[in-house]
Amino acid sequence: MAVRFAGKVALITGGSSGIGRTTALAFAREGARVVIGNRRVDEGETTLRLIREAGGEALQVKTDVTHAADVERLVARAVEAFGRIDCAFNNSGLTGTMATTADCTEENWDTTIAVNLKGVWLAMKYEIAQMLKQGSGAIVNNASIAGLVGMRGGPAYSASKGGVVQLTRTAALEYAKKGIRVNAVCPGFISTPMTDAHTSIKPELEAQMVKVQPMGRLGTAEEVAEAVLWLCSDAASFVTGHPLVLDGGLVAQ
Repeated sequence: MAVRFAGKVALITGGSSGIGRTTALAFAREGARVVIGNRRVDEGETTLRLIREAGGEALQVKTDVTHAADVERLVARAVEAFGRIDCAFNNSGLTGTMATTADCTEENWDTTIAVNLKGVWLAMKYEIAQMLKQGSGAIVNNASIAGLVGMRGGPAYSASKGGVVQLTRTAALEYAKKGIRVNAVCPGFISTPMTDAHTSIKPELEAQMVKVQPMGRLGTAEEVAEAVLWLCSDAASFVTGHPLVLDGGLVAQ
């Protein structure tokens, strides 16, 4: 059976759990050699073990995406180990503390913007530099439907994800003639450990999430991973600057 990414190298930030881990496993299953950058290295080791047990090849680099030196080292180690970076999924992110705009703290604002927006920009900064040397590459940034529509109680999160969408579009235009495609995924409510952390504190929250998505269920990490792989594949060769919505119909209402 043919695999879509045989001989390719995929770099993923936040590959230690949830959507990041699932996407790392999916890339490996499709033949890619995988590099993950995480702060939580113990959980990252689990991702590596799962990839290797399935016959794949992977490595991890401890990375804080808010620090330029860490991100530069991540990209350098990927190139040192595997020679290039064909695909990148900039996935590291956090929801931050939910609060209205007037009640959002400066600390929460700074942390959320640093991880979700600055972290994506730093990753792109060094990934694009490498892809320009190669003459090709595909980048997918993890945004959110909160980057497309308002989300009460999440000013910092919404601002960060809206920034990711606009950063994606800008970079796509800048490098469209350089062989580099840049897209984003915009998930709705997805069943992940991050979601579980919120619903475990407030059990009624999951029912609310399900209710607002017309398909009547949460999305899965596998569904997001498949969208990321498609955007990175040759099947999406004429797609760039696109925020792909994965929300069971939520923003169509």
